[in-house]
Amino acid sequence: MYKKILLPTDGSKYAEKAAKHAIWIASHSSAEVIALNVVDTSSLVGLPAEDLTVRVTEILKEEGQKSLETITNIMEQLEKEKGLKTDVKIISISKEGSPADVILKTVEEEDVDLIVMGTSGKHGLDRFLLGSVTEKVVRSAKCPVLAVH
Repeated sequence: MYKKILLPTDGSKYAEKAAKHAIWIASHSSAEVIALNVVDTSSLVGLPAEDLTVRVTEILKEEGQKSLETITNIMEQLEKEKGLKTDVKIISISKEGSPADVILKTVEEEDVDLIVMGTSGKHGLDRFLLGSVTEKVVRSAKCPVLAVH
């Protein structure tokens, strides 16, 4: 039923739970998983020093790379614990920009059939119940979205 599943990840516990669902669905539908980390550069626009902005961006990219590596580790863990034999292909992508906008653009570019994402991520107190990124994606995506709490 699904050929391409988009898995946005920020390394949060919700993203890790979503990864388990995405990998399980992919293993049962012969789909590939596109793990996407978006470095949110929109919040860095007002920083006074350009070199500070570059440094913070690099730190965020490194953190994002770790969250992408975690997806592969989760797949290996599922194979060991659940005996899930899978040939799931995972493609890791890192992009910069506003997370919801980048996710929605990636859906179009990659012809994604399903988005699987956590309900909340690594953000401050401004995220209540359903994270604002997840909410925007749910409302605007042209494909089904599985929001994992």
